[in-house]
Amino acid sequence: MRYRLTHRTTYRYDQPVTFAQCVLRLSPASSPRQSVAGDRVDISPAPARIEPQIGPFGEPTLRVRIDTPHKRLVITATSRIEVHAARPRPDGLSWESVRTDAMASRDLSASGPSAFLYPTAAAPLVPAITDYARASFPPGRPILDAAEDLMRRIKADFVYDDEATDVSTPAAEAFATRRGVCQDFAHIMICGLRGLGLPAAYVSGYLRTVAPAGQARLIGADATHAWVQLWCGAEVGWVGFDPTNALLALDDHVVLAVGRDYADAAPIKGLILTPGAQALTVEVDLAPEA
Repeated sequence: MRYRLTHRTTYRYDQPVTFAQCVLRLSPASSPRQSVAGDRVDISPAPARIEPQIGPFGEPTLRVRIDTPHKRLVITATSRIEVHAARPRPDGLSWESVRTDAMASRDLSASGPSAFLYPTAAAPLVPAITDYARASFPPGRPILDAAEDLMRRIKADFVYDDEATDVSTPAAEAFATRRGVCQDFAHIMICGLRGLGLPAAYVSGYLRTVAPAGQARLIGADATHAWVQLWCGAEVGWVGFDPTNALLALDDHVVLAVGRDYADAAPIKGLILTPGAQALTVEVDLAPEA
């Protein structure tokens, strides 16, 4: 599946901002599951400094400094992407075997399991979440079956509510209330998997939406999305699970960045100096190409 992607973020400030420093993860990376034909990031007002880098998990980043006073900041990222994610072929490995292999792995690269085994600030070990996940992982169950069952349970047991949480809500709190958004559900699934000793990663990206029959797609109606990647052994590798929608992450999912939790994969992180309030608007258009 080929896509044209536009991601526009607009910040409006009550008072002029005299200094801004941002880390942008808005350029999708090529990988075995997707190819990026081209991308660009436009910023207004023009930055005083732009420093391209590659992040610790292989994600292209831009470090940006803006010192022109402004009351409006617009960041527009555009790219062309081809996604060729194949449905994983089950090899019958039990989840315990995958856990043993992950713990024994010496692969410290971004594609290996080691960096994704341990708790983080946003995805800590929470005994109640580990117990919840354990119900999907009885002894000897194949890793893919168990993970898909956990994903479907989260979809069934939790309510999508974009007013129940914010970006700083702890996973334990979202789990206790059984409400939240895609970021919360991804963190909850990651907490449960890591509590069982399995390597799980946080993915930020985009999900193609399909308009109702007879209606045109709404330009800008798509949004950033989040899901989980689970390392399922050396042969199968990383498999994407979307607990918000109970879907495997295949051709409808475009990966933007991968990390241990949201902090590693946030599209935009930054610091501004202003005495006033700010308003944020995000518009995403993920359009299939013929």
